[in-house]
Amino acid sequence: MRMRYKYVLFDLDGTLTDPKEGITKSFQYALQFFDIQEELSNLLKVIGPPLLDSFMDFYGFTREKAEAAVEKYRERFREKGIYENALYPGVQEMLLDLKSHGAKIALATSKPQLFALQILEHFAIEKYFDVKVGSELDGTRNYKDEVIEEVLCQFGFPNRREVLMVGDRKHDILGAKKCGIDSAGVSFGYAEPGELEAAGADYILHSVKDLQMFLIQEETKDL
Repeated sequence: MRMRYKYVLFDLDGTLTDPKEGITKSFQYALQFFDIQEELSNLLKVIGPPLLDSFMDFYGFTREKAEAAVEKYRERFREKGIYENALYPGVQEMLLDLKSHGAKIALATSKPQLFALQILEHFAIEKYFDVKVGSELDGTRNYKDEVIEEVLCQFGFPNRREVLMVGDRKHDILGAKKCGIDSAGVSFGYAEPGELEAAGADYILHSVKDLQMFLIQEETKDL
């Protein structure tokens, strides 16, 4: 057995964990502060993209208003939402298998690094990651290509042909393309139908087990 890619970068929300309850309830909480009532079922679209963009793109907020809304979101998220989350079945086993085969694993998320590290610790999976990169609370490194570049920097700028970005939204795929690395989209996250294909994902996997089997190839022997 061998690794298809030496360096594997994972998104967090919708890829390793299912954060639906915490993110949608915290986003709803922020909208309510601005007298906007929204059903939780309509907020799946905000799982993945930078929060600032979601408030501006989906609700027409100015940047200043969006920044205030992000602070309201975090008011609830840091107390409750961060723990309204679940590890996808099979993720811990997959990470352990990857490490046993010599993979270099990174977290590459647009979620603030402060919260991302807390989530990894909460689910006891932080030990599997060689590099952990998220955004900063002040908005620095808010976009996926910026996150990926920082990961590559911390890895010492490896051969980009040996690097794969794994994520569930177009932002992960487009960020990977911008950085010149391959991408794998996972359909069990929060992408809209056809979103990963339209973004140009190099591969699409439909379960954690499929992803694990894809990443770790069975070596063929010459007859």
